[in-house]
Amino acid sequence: MSPYRWTSKPIPYSHRGPATRRTLTARMVVRVYDRLATVEPKASRPYMPGYGIVGPTEGRGLLPWSWAVERLTGSRNYWVVTRWPDGRLHAMPVWGVWDQDTFWFSSSLGSRKARNLQADPRCTVTTENTQEPVVLEGTAEIVTDAAALSRMLALENAKYKTGYGIEMLNPAKNATIRVIPQWAFALDAADFTGSPTRWLF
Repeated sequence: MSPYRWTSKPIPYSHRGPATRRTLTARMVVRVYDRLATVEPKASRPYMPGYGIVGPTEGRGLLPWSWAVERLTGSRNYWVVTRWPDGRLHAMPVWGVWDQDTFWFSSSLGSRKARNLQADPRCTVTTENTQEPVVLEGTAEIVTDAAALSRMLALENAKYKTGYGIEMLNPAKNATIRVIPQWAFALDAADFTGSPTRWLF
Protein backbone atom coordinates (compact mmCIF):
# COMPACT_ATOMS: atom_id res chain seq x y z
CA MET A 1 0.00 0.00 0.00
CA SER A 2 1.17 3.50 -0.66
CA PRO A 3 1.15 6.13 2.10
CA TYR A 4 -2.21 7.64 1.28
CA ARG A 5 -5.31 8.14 3.37
CA TRP A 6 -8.53 7.97 1.38
CA THR A 7 -11.39 10.32 1.97
CA SER A 8 -14.24 11.74 -0.05
CA LYS A 9 -15.85 15.13 -0.47
CA PRO A 10 -18.19 16.80 -2.94
CA ILE A 11 -16.38 18.03 -6.02
CA PRO A 12 -18.18 19.74 -8.91
CA TYR A 13 -17.53 18.41 -12.38
CA SER A 14 -18.89 19.11 -15.81
CA HIS A 15 -21.30 16.65 -17.38
CA ARG A 16 -21.60 16.97 -21.12
CA GLY A 17 -24.41 15.27 -22.97
CA PRO A 18 -25.15 15.27 -26.71
CA ALA A 19 -26.87 18.65 -26.53
CA THR A 20 -26.53 19.76 -22.94
CA ARG A 21 -23.98 20.81 -20.43
CA ARG A 22 -24.79 20.94 -16.79
CA THR A 23 -22.83 21.09 -13.58
CA LEU A 24 -23.35 18.28 -11.11
CA THR A 25 -21.89 17.54 -7.74
CA ALA A 26 -20.30 14.11 -7.46
CA ARG A 27 -18.76 12.36 -4.53
CA MET A 28 -15.27 11.75 -5.81
CA VAL A 29 -12.51 10.04 -3.93
CA VAL A 30 -9.45 12.21 -3.41
CA ARG A 31 -6.13 11.04 -2.09
CA VAL A 32 -4.67 12.86 0.89
CA TYR A 33 -0.99 12.31 1.49
CA ASP A 34 -0.33 11.22 5.05
CA ARG A 35 3.15 10.17 6.14
CA LEU A 36 1.96 9.12 9.57
CA ALA A 37 -0.45 6.35 8.69
CA THR A 38 -1.57 4.10 5.89
CA VAL A 39 -5.28 3.35 6.06
CA GLU A 40 -6.49 0.39 4.05
CA PRO A 41 -10.01 0.33 2.64
CA LYS A 42 -12.61 -1.11 4.99
CA ALA A 43 -13.37 -4.78 4.29
CA SER A 44 -16.70 -6.54 4.82
CA ARG A 45 -18.70 -9.47 3.48
CA PRO A 46 -20.88 -8.38 0.53
CA TYR A 47 -24.61 -9.08 0.49
CA MET A 48 -25.08 -11.90 -2.04
CA PRO A 49 -28.53 -13.47 -1.50
CA GLY A 50 -29.03 -16.93 -2.95
CA TYR A 51 -25.33 -17.88 -3.12
CA GLY A 52 -24.89 -19.44 0.31
CA ILE A 53 -22.27 -16.92 1.39
CA VAL A 54 -21.14 -17.46 4.98
CA GLY A 55 -20.24 -14.89 7.61
CA PRO A 56 -17.04 -12.83 7.57
CA THR A 57 -15.28 -15.09 10.09
CA GLU A 58 -16.30 -18.34 8.38
CA GLY A 59 -14.62 -20.14 5.49
CA ARG A 60 -11.45 -18.41 4.44
CA GLY A 61 -12.70 -15.19 6.00
CA LEU A 62 -12.30 -11.74 4.53
CA LEU A 63 -9.54 -11.44 1.95
CA PRO A 64 -6.76 -8.98 2.83
CA TRP A 65 -6.49 -5.92 0.61
CA SER A 66 -2.96 -7.04 -0.28
CA TRP A 67 -4.53 -10.09 -1.99
CA ALA A 68 -6.54 -7.78 -4.26
CA VAL A 69 -3.56 -5.49 -4.90
CA GLU A 70 -1.44 -8.45 -5.99
CA ARG A 71 -4.03 -9.37 -8.63
CA LEU A 72 -4.66 -5.80 -9.70
CA THR A 73 -0.92 -5.43 -10.24
CA GLY A 74 -0.37 -8.78 -11.93
CA SER A 75 -3.31 -8.90 -14.33
CA ARG A 76 -2.15 -8.51 -17.93
CA ASN A 77 -5.52 -7.45 -19.33
CA TYR A 78 -8.44 -5.60 -17.81
CA TRP A 79 -12.01 -4.76 -18.77
CA VAL A 80 -13.18 -1.16 -18.51
CA VAL A 81 -16.92 -0.47 -18.49
CA THR A 82 -18.20 3.04 -19.21
CA ARG A 83 -21.57 4.54 -20.03
CA TRP A 84 -22.77 5.94 -23.35
CA PRO A 85 -24.57 9.31 -23.19
CA ASP A 86 -27.88 7.47 -23.69
CA GLY A 87 -27.17 5.16 -20.74
CA ARG A 88 -26.02 2.04 -22.60
CA LEU A 89 -22.99 0.28 -21.15
CA HIS A 90 -19.76 0.01 -23.11
CA ALA A 91 -17.09 -2.61 -22.24
CA MET A 92 -13.60 -2.79 -23.72
CA PRO A 93 -10.39 -4.68 -22.86
CA VAL A 94 -7.32 -2.58 -22.08
CA TRP A 95 -3.76 -2.83 -20.88
CA GLY A 96 -3.21 -1.01 -17.62
CA VAL A 97 -1.13 -0.58 -14.47
CA TRP A 98 -2.01 -0.40 -10.80
CA ASP A 99 0.05 2.28 -9.05
CA GLN A 100 -0.37 4.23 -5.82
CA ASP A 101 -3.86 2.85 -5.19
CA THR A 102 -5.17 3.89 -8.59
CA PHE A 103 -5.67 2.18 -11.94
CA TRP A 104 -4.09 3.75 -15.04
CA PHE A 105 -4.68 3.10 -18.73
CA SER A 106 -4.50 5.05 -21.96
CA SER A 107 -6.77 5.35 -24.96
CA SER A 108 -7.18 7.41 -28.07
CA LEU A 109 -8.70 10.75 -27.14
CA GLY A 110 -11.46 10.13 -29.67
CA SER A 111 -12.25 6.58 -28.53
CA ARG A 112 -15.73 5.79 -27.29
CA LYS A 113 -14.53 4.97 -23.76
CA ALA A 114 -12.54 8.21 -23.50
CA ARG A 115 -15.50 10.26 -24.72
CA ASN A 116 -17.82 8.40 -22.38
CA LEU A 117 -15.58 9.16 -19.41
CA GLN A 118 -15.36 12.83 -20.31
CA ALA A 119 -19.16 12.96 -20.17
CA ASP A 120 -19.59 10.69 -17.14
CA PRO A 121 -16.47 9.76 -15.11
CA ARG A 122 -18.08 6.81 -13.34
CA CYS A 123 -16.71 3.46 -14.48
CA THR A 124 -15.98 -0.15 -13.57
CA VAL A 125 -12.65 -1.97 -14.00
CA THR A 126 -12.14 -5.72 -13.68
CA THR A 127 -9.15 -8.04 -13.84
CA GLU A 128 -9.14 -10.87 -16.37
CA ASN A 129 -8.99 -13.94 -14.08
CA THR A 130 -12.54 -15.14 -13.40
CA GLN A 131 -11.31 -17.58 -10.72
CA GLU A 132 -9.76 -14.79 -8.65
CA PRO A 133 -11.52 -11.67 -9.91
CA VAL A 134 -11.11 -8.16 -8.58
CA VAL A 135 -13.73 -5.59 -9.57
CA LEU A 136 -13.40 -1.85 -8.97
CA GLU A 137 -15.98 0.89 -9.21
CA GLY A 138 -14.65 4.40 -9.25
CA THR A 139 -14.25 7.77 -10.87
CA ALA A 140 -11.97 8.43 -13.85
CA GLU A 141 -10.06 11.54 -14.78
CA ILE A 142 -7.85 12.38 -17.74
CA VAL A 143 -4.35 13.28 -16.57
CA THR A 144 -2.04 15.60 -18.51
CA ASP A 145 0.69 16.28 -15.93
CA ALA A 146 4.03 15.51 -17.60
CA ALA A 147 5.58 13.80 -14.55
CA ALA A 148 2.53 11.57 -14.11
CA LEU A 149 2.56 10.63 -17.79
CA SER A 150 6.25 9.73 -17.66
CA ARG A 151 5.71 7.54 -14.60
CA MET A 152 2.74 5.76 -16.15
CA LEU A 153 4.66 5.13 -19.38
CA ALA A 154 7.68 3.75 -17.51
CA LEU A 155 5.45 1.39 -15.52
CA GLU A 156 3.64 0.22 -18.65
CA ASN A 157 6.85 -0.34 -20.62
CA ALA A 158 8.30 -2.34 -17.73
CA LYS A 159 5.16 -4.43 -17.26
CA TYR A 160 4.53 -5.25 -20.92
CA LYS A 161 8.17 -5.22 -22.05
CA THR A 162 7.43 -2.52 -24.60
CA GLY A 163 9.49 0.49 -25.65
CA TYR A 164 6.92 3.19 -26.27
CA GLY A 165 8.09 6.81 -26.26
CA ILE A 166 6.37 9.62 -24.41
CA GLU A 167 4.78 10.74 -27.68
CA MET A 168 2.34 7.84 -27.27
CA LEU A 169 0.78 9.72 -24.36
CA ASN A 170 0.58 13.07 -26.16
CA PRO A 171 -2.50 14.68 -24.52
CA ALA A 172 -3.47 16.25 -27.86
CA LYS A 173 -4.09 12.78 -29.28
CA ASN A 174 -4.36 10.29 -26.46
CA ALA A 175 -6.05 10.21 -23.08
CA THR A 176 -4.11 8.94 -20.08
CA ILE A 177 -6.79 7.96 -17.60
CA ARG A 178 -6.55 7.47 -13.86
CA VAL A 179 -9.37 5.60 -12.11
CA ILE A 180 -9.72 6.35 -8.40
CA PRO A 181 -11.61 3.48 -6.75
CA GLN A 182 -14.52 3.99 -4.39
CA TRP A 183 -15.60 0.35 -4.01
CA ALA A 184 -13.96 -3.00 -4.75
CA PHE A 185 -15.01 -6.64 -4.75
CA ALA A 186 -13.05 -9.88 -4.96
CA LEU A 187 -13.40 -13.59 -4.34
CA ASP A 188 -11.37 -16.78 -4.58
CA ALA A 189 -13.35 -19.41 -6.48
CA ALA A 190 -11.58 -22.12 -4.45
CA ASP A 191 -13.70 -20.94 -1.50
CA PHE A 192 -16.67 -19.38 -3.25
CA THR A 193 -18.90 -19.11 -0.17
CA GLY A 194 -16.19 -18.14 2.31
CA SER A 195 -13.99 -15.62 0.51
CA PRO A 196 -16.14 -12.87 -1.11
CA THR A 197 -14.95 -9.52 0.16
CA ARG A 198 -16.04 -5.95 -0.43
CA TRP A 199 -13.89 -2.90 0.29
CA LEU A 200 -15.04 0.69 0.71
CA PHE A 201 -12.51 3.49 0.26
